[in-house]
Amino acid sequence: MKPLLVCALAAVALPGLAHAAEDDMSCTNEPRSAWMTADAATVRIHEAGYPEVRAIKVSGSCYEIFAFTRKHGRADVYMNPVTAEIVRAEVEN
Repeated sequence: MKPLLVCALAAVALPGLAHAAEDDMSCTNEPRSAWMTADAATVRIHEAGYPEVRAIKVSGSCYEIFAFTRKHGRADVYMNPVTAEIVRAEVEN
């Protein structure tokens, strides 16, 4: 009975935890004055293999970049705005 209860609680709690983690994504602790400009981020994302950038917005302490890959797959890329490190990329083919 206990394993069933644990599984049921995990099934209810895990999606909420995943959503909270997405909202709380942290890329840097640096102040915005240390961040690269959106234009510089565009250059860096092009270098990383995303030739078409549709939009860049601030999401938490990250740049969230809406772009397309060379194979025209839609991409949602989270970039550290100080180092240009790609923290997460979700690509749809």
